[in-house]
Amino acid sequence: MFDTRLVPLTRTPLKRLAIYLDRWNVKADQITLIGFMIGMLAVPALALNWYSVALVAIALNRFFDGLDGALARIQGISDAGGYLDIVLDFIFYSAVCLGFLLADLDRNGGWAGLLMLSFMGSGATFLAFSAVSGKYSIDNPDYPQKSLYYMGGLAEGSETILFLILFCLFPQYFPILAGVFAVLCWVTTGSRLWSGYLTLKQLEREHDQDSN
Repeated sequence: MFDTRLVPLTRTPLKRLAIYLDRWNVKADQITLIGFMIGMLAVPALALNWYSVALVAIALNRFFDGLDGALARIQGISDAGGYLDIVLDFIFYSAVCLGFLLADLDRNGGWAGLLMLSFMGSGATFLAFSAVSGKYSIDNPDYPQKSLYYMGGLAEGSETILFLILFCLFPQYFPILAGVFAVLCWVTTGSRLWSGYLTLKQLEREHDQDSN
C-alpha cells in the first residue's frame, strides 16, 4: 500500500552503495543469495527466543533485498534475477512464520500456520498474474523498475517489513499481530484475484476481437 511512496525515499542511498559494489564487480544475484542466507538465520534465532538477533537478521535481509534491486538497475535488470529474488522472498517470509511457530508451538502454532496460508494466497495471486500477464505485455507504470509485473495491494513489501519488525519487538503479541496481518493479506489476495481475473478476461476479449 505504501511501497510507491516509501521505495523512492530509499532509492538514492541504495544507488550510491550499489555503484560502489558495481565497481568491485559484485553481482546483484550474489547480493540476493547473501541476503537470503542471512535472513534464514532468523529461524533458529526465533526458535531459541533470540528476538533481537532475529530482528537484525530480518532487517539485513530486507536491506539486501533493496540493495540487489539497486544493483540490478545499474547492471541490467534480468528475468533470472527477478525470478530468484521473488522466490527467495516468499520462502523467507514463510520461514519467519516457522521461526515463531518453533518459538512457542502452543501459543503461536495456529497463528503462524494461518499467516503462512495468507502468504500463500497473496503470493499465488501475485506470481500467477505476473506469469500470465507477460502474454499481453501489460505496462506497469507504478513499478517500472520491477522485472516482474508487480500487483499492488493492502499488504505489500513495506507492510510486511513493518509486521516482521513488530513480531520481533513484541513477540508476546504475535498471535494478535499475525491475525491482523493475515486479514490484510487476505484482503490483498481477494482484491488481486478479482482485479486480475477481470483484467485478464478483458484482455482475452480484446485479443479475440483483434483476431476476428
